[in-house]
Amino acid sequence: MLMRKTAALLLLSLPLALTRPARAQAPVHYNVALPNAVHHEARVTVTFREVPAGPLQVRMARSSPGRYALHEFAKNVYDVTATDSRGRTLTITKPDPSGWDVSGHDGTVTFTYTLFGDRTDGTYVGIDARHAHLNTPATLAYAQSLAQRPAEVQFAGLPAAWKVATQLQPDAAGTTFTAPHLQYLFDSPISLGEQQMRVWQEGGRTIEIMALHDGTSAELDTYTAQTKKIVREAAAVFGGMPTFDFGRYTFIANYLPQTNSDGMEHRNSTSVTSARPLRGAGLLDNLGTVSHEFFHAWNVERLRPQDLEPFDFSRANMSSNLWFAEGFTQYYGELLQRRAGVYATDSMYCAEALSGLVGAMTLSPGAARFSPVHMSQQAPFVDAAAAIDPNNRANTYLSYYYIGGANALALDLELRQRYKTDLDTYMRALWQQFGSQQQNYAPTRPYTIPDLRRVLGEVARDTAFAGRFFRQHILGHQRPDYPKLLAPAGLLVRPLRPGQASLAARLSFNPTDSTATLGATTIGSPLYQAGLDRDDVLLRLDGQRLTSGRSLPELLGKHRPGDVVQAEVRTRTGVRTVPVTLAEEPGLEVVTYEQAKMPVSKAQRKFRAAWLGSRAR
Repeated sequence: MLMRKTAALLLLSLPLALTRPARAQAPVHYNVALPNAVHHEARVTVTFREVPAGPLQVRMARSSPGRYALHEFAKNVYDVTATDSRGRTLTITKPDPSGWDVSGHDGTVTFTYTLFGDRTDGTYVGIDARHAHLNTPATLAYAQSLAQRPAEVQFAGLPAAWKVATQLQPDAAGTTFTAPHLQYLFDSPISLGEQQMRVWQEGGRTIEIMALHDGTSAELDTYTAQTKKIVREAAAVFGGMPTFDFGRYTFIANYLPQTNSDGMEHRNSTSVTSARPLRGAGLLDNLGTVSHEFFHAWNVERLRPQDLEPFDFSRANMSSNLWFAEGFTQYYGELLQRRAGVYATDSMYCAEALSGLVGAMTLSPGAARFSPVHMSQQAPFVDAAAAIDPNNRANTYLSYYYIGGANALALDLELRQRYKTDLDTYMRALWQQFGSQQQNYAPTRPYTIPDLRRVLGEVARDTAFAGRFFRQHILGHQRPDYPKLLAPAGLLVRPLRPGQASLAARLSFNPTDSTATLGATTIGSPLYQAGLDRDDVLLRLDGQRLTSGRSLPELLGKHRPGDVVQAEVRTRTGVRTVPVTLAEEPGLEVVTYEQAKMPVSKAQRKFRAAWLGSRAR
C-alpha cells in the first residue's frame, strides 16, 4: 500500500519536474564496469530518471563526431535488460537495428547491457586486461528525448593503478565525470589504464598528455618537448590559444602494441592512437598525428562548417566543407612540423609532405574530374565505411585530405606571391569572424562556402581573385600549376623515376602458375588504354612468363617509355594478346634547388624562410 502511494506521488510530481530546464533535471547516469575485460567486454548501466510517461526510446549511435560514415555501434551490444526504480523488469521492444523501446516504467529506467570492443582507435572501443579505450558514441546508449540533460559517468572496479584520461569534467574526488549535454558527452573520448602524465602551461591554458605506451620516460619526454613546439606554432597561426571550456586540453595518447593508427579531434582533447613506439620513425609518425589533431582545436571544432552543426548521431553526416576542415588541416599539420623543427630540414619537409600533396593532386584521375566539394560529399562512402562491392574510386576519387591540402598549398603560395599576405592571415581572419565566439560548447556563427570565399576576398583585397579561386579550384576541378607556384621558394617539381618504363598499374604475382592479376586500372594508364581491367590475368609480357615478383620490373627495365610490348592476357572474354604502350613510371617529387644542384637566389631563400620558418615567439 505504501509503495503504491509513493509511486502515485512520483507520477504526480513528474509534470512539475519536467517543466524545469533540461539542465536542472536529473542527469543521465552511466556506470561502466569491466568484469570480463580479458574477453573485451564491458557492462554498462544507464539510469534515466524523471522520464516522461510513455515508452523511453533508447538508442546506440550510428555515427560519431569526426567520422562521416555509418558505423552501427549497436552491433556490439547484447544481454540487454531494463528495470524501474523498484527493480521490476520492464518490457523491451526492438523497433529498429540501433534501438530499444522501454515501456511500463515509473519515471525511472535502469538500462543495462554488455558491450564488446576490441579495436583501439578514435572511432570504436578497445577493451582488454591492460586498458580500455572508449569512444563514447560507440560505448554509451542514449535517449534523444533527454539529450539536453547533463550526463555523469562513473567507473566501477578499475585496478588501483588505472587513471581516467578524458575531457569530461571530474568532480573533486575524481570519481564522477560530467558533461553538460549529450553533444559534449559524445565528443569526449575516455582512456582507462596506467597513464603516464605530462602537464604544462601554454598561453594561459593547461595542456596535458595522458599516455599509455611501452617506451621509456625519456622517450615520452622527447615526444612532449616536440609536442610543446607544435602547440606553440599552431597558436601562432591564429594569434593565440582557444579558450578551452574547462581551462585544459588533453592529448589522450595510446601507443600500445594492440592499438590501431588513428587520430580523432574533439573540442578540448584529441585521441591519438598507434602501435608505433615513440622513437625513430614511430616518433615522427605519431607527432604528425599530434600536429594535425591539435590544429583541429581551431579548425573544425570551433571554426566549424554550418552543415555539421549540430552533429546527428542517428545518421551519416554529409558536409561540403571537408576539403577545408580536413584538407587545410592536413596542410597545416605538416607545415607546423617544419616550423617546429620536427622536420629538421626543408628537404625533409618536401619529401614527407609536399611530394605527397603535389603528386596526388597532379596524377589523380579523380582530381581532374571532380571538385573538392564533391570529394567532401563522398565522405559517408569512404570514411572507414564498409562495403563489399567493387568501386571505381581509382578513377573518380581523391581524398578530401589531399585535394584540400593541395589547394591550401596553392592558395598559400599564391597569396604570398601576388598579394603580400598568406594563408595564416586568412585563417586568423576566419577565426576572428567565425571561431572566436562560442556559446553552449558550439560556435555562435558556423561558416558556409560563401563565407569562406568572402573572407578570402577581404584578405587578398581582391574579390575577383577570391571568386575565381573558388570557382576554378573549390567548386571546380582545375589543378594548380605547382612548378610555377613552388619556384619562388626555390623548390622543383620533377619526375620521381625519370625514364623508367612502367605499366602504371598494381599487379599481384601468382606463384602457383607464374601469372599476375591486375588491380583496378586508371584512366590513361598503359593497361587501361589497352582495354584491360581489374581481375584480368597477365600470362606473358613481351613473350615471357613471370617467374617471380621481381620478373616484371626486370623485364620492364629493358625497355623505355613509349616502347610497345605484347601482353598475353586472360580476360572475361577469353585469352588474347594485346599491344601495350609503356609509360614513364608515375610519380613526382618536390625537391629543393639545393638538392637538384640548381642556383638559389637570395629572394628564393627569403621567400622560403618566411613560409617555412617558425612563427612562435
